[in-house]
Amino acid sequence: MSIINNINKAFDHRIRLGIMSILMVNDYADFNMLKELLGATDGNIASHTKALEKVEYIKIEKQFIGRKPNTKYLATKLGKIEFKKHIDALEKLIGK
Repeated sequence: MSIINNINKAFDHRIRLGIMSILMVNDYADFNMLKELLGATDGNIASHTKALEKVEYIKIEKQFIGRKPNTKYLATKLGKIEFKKHIDALEKLIGK
């Protein structure tokens, strides 16, 4: 099996790579945290988190804090496994 087989298309966009990287080192992140850390637009964050949710790599929790909506993102067990395989494949590819 080729190394390239473990490079996951779900992570081929820099925003998705960033979202997963943030969620690997934090228990969760909210919308504003992702937006701020990644310097991305609302639309960018929304579409890329939806894409990651669709493949079940992240879980989205919506709640209200006071009267304000708050959206929380968490990496799923599957997401963490797949992201680690992706990073390992990239490291092998560059000969680390």
